[in-house]
Amino acid sequence: MLSFAPFGLVLIFSIVLCVHVVRTGQQMYWLWIILAFQGIGGLIYVIAVILPGWTGGRTARRIGAAARETLDPERAYRNAKAAYEDTPTVANAMRLASAASDHGRHAEAEALYAAASQGVHAEDSALLLGHANALIELGRHAEALSRLQHLATLTDKGLRTPQAALAEARAYEGLGRMSDAQEAYEFAAGRLPGMEALARYAAFLAHVGRKAEAAEQLAEIDRRIRRADPYFRKEARAWRDLAAQAVG
Repeated sequence: MLSFAPFGLVLIFSIVLCVHVVRTGQQMYWLWIILAFQGIGGLIYVIAVILPGWTGGRTARRIGAAARETLDPERAYRNAKAAYEDTPTVANAMRLASAASDHGRHAEAEALYAAASQGVHAEDSALLLGHANALIELGRHAEALSRLQHLATLTDKGLRTPQAALAEARAYEGLGRMSDAQEAYEFAAGRLPGMEALARYAAFLAHVGRKAEAAEQLAEIDRRIRRADPYFRKEARAWRDLAAQAVG
């Protein structure tokens, strides 16, 4: 009886969670996870779905989002695609384009941005920047720079955003305009939070033969990672790896 008790409790726990899945309209793959990995599967479900709803805290939401992303990395893309197919608004096109980019579907993202940035939306700054970034990923740097230059005409130069500067830097580098790229990378790296701008700047410095300066940027990335919230460290280390590979 005693040896059966733990198994019985786990089974009851799993059944209760399965009922929660069905009654709250969660994705049906949770049933398989809970039943196939009894105990640990249920614990994951509690952390990913139930706990964030109970606590409403930022940390709980982060843990839940991370768990869902690990178990179902295509979820955000599928949801965005379904929303766009159901209601093909510009907002839904941008959401799907962003999700597509996150999964390396840059051609799809570029097509969505191009279609959305027409008519009254032709001067939408978010669309222009998103389109430029998609074009950069596709190696179409001249077209990307054209979009960014158009974006620059829509805002006062004093309001240049670091996100736009980073895109400019990448476009200039792709076109071999290294002096312009240097200035734009410096502007972005000094202002953007996160590690992407620093990592891309370090990689740029390494590519132009300034290895000592690149190593300094890499050391700064390491310092920031040590101080970073654990939730952000996985992404930060991915950018660190990009810089380290270039520095050698």
